[in-house]
Amino acid sequence: MADPLDMRSAVAEYVTALHRSYLAQADTFPPAVRGAMPLLTGGPLTVAAVGARNLHLLATREALGPLRGQEVSLDGSLPGLAWSLRFYDPVVTPSLGLVDERDAPAYAEVKHALGVTTVAYHVVAQPGSGLTPHHAGHVGSGLAARHSSAARDFEAIRSRVRGREGLVDELVGAASAGLPRAQALLARAIAPHNAAVLALADAPDPDPDEVRRALLDSVGGRRDWTPKAPR
Repeated sequence: MADPLDMRSAVAEYVTALHRSYLAQADTFPPAVRGAMPLLTGGPLTVAAVGARNLHLLATREALGPLRGQEVSLDGSLPGLAWSLRFYDPVVTPSLGLVDERDAPAYAEVKHALGVTTVAYHVVAQPGSGLTPHHAGHVGSGLAARHSSAARDFEAIRSRVRGREGLVDELVGAASAGLPRAQALLARAIAPHNAAVLALADAPDPDPDEVRRALLDSVGGRRDWTPKAPR
C-alpha cells in the first residue's frame, strides 16, 4: 500500500463502502427520519482523507476551496448521495506535521489544521485490515443508526417543548454540524432547570449523545410518555 495511487484507491473504496452501508441502513427508516440524517440533507459534501499518524476521514459541507499545489480530488456518488474525496498530508498541508498522535487520534487538531469547524462525521481508519470495505460497512451502518436515533430523539424533544421549538431546530443544526459545546448550551437553554443538562453544559468536553439523552430524559424520555394534564 506504499504507492500513493494504491492508497487513494483503497481510501476511495472505503468511503464508498461506508456511504453505501449508510444509505442501506437509512432506507429502513421513514422518509422524515432519512431527511433529517446529516449525510442526506442535501448540498455539496466533501470527505477529507487526512494522513497524519492516523488516517482521518472527515465529511463536511464547508467549502475547502479550489485545488492547490499537490492536492488531489476524486468524485464519488451513489443513488441519493454524491461527494468529493480530497487528500491531505503534511506535504500538502504542512501544519499536519505538527499534529501529535503518539497517544491517541488528535481529532480536534486535525480539524484545526484543515480549518474545518463542522463535520457530518469524523472517523479514523487504520491502513491494512482496518481499511477494508467490510470494516467500512460496519462503520457506515453504525453511523446511520446513531444519526437516525438522534433524529427520532430530537423529534420527540421538539414535540414536548412548546414555545422552544426554534431552540430545538438550532440544536439539530448544531448536531448535524458536529458542534458539541453548542449542543450543550442549547440544551441548557431548552431545559434550564434540569440538573443533568446543566452539568453537561458546564463540562469542558460534553458528549453530544449524553447531552441529547439527558435533554430527552428531562422531557419524559422516548417511551411511555404522556403529556401532563393542563391546569
